[in-house]
Amino acid sequence: MNSINGLPLAPFLVVAAGLFVIGLYGALARKNAIAVLMGVELMLNAVNLNLIAFWRYVAPNSSAGLAFAAFVFIVAAAEAAVGLALIISVYRNLRSVDPEKLDQMKM
Repeated sequence: MNSINGLPLAPFLVVAAGLFVIGLYGALARKNAIAVLMGVELMLNAVNLNLIAFWRYVAPNSSAGLAFAAFVFIVAAAEAAVGLALIISVYRNLRSVDPEKLDQMKM
């Protein structure tokens, strides 16, 4: 099998790489903690796209690819919940969501 519904694997990998690079830039270059979390979520979605594309390309009859993708979704949901809780806690103490101001929270 050389294609996924008529499409080769390469376009899926190019889109996933683009999403990952955009997410990495968003996670490293932003000064807003919520934008950093959005960048991390974008990177996790790029990984999911790779998992599903490789699953459909290599072994479409097994359910391992779907299990891996579901696991990544669960990790992303937990990361978003914990990250937002931390952002709310930081905002309550500092009245800012700038990640560079976190060194002011030392005891």
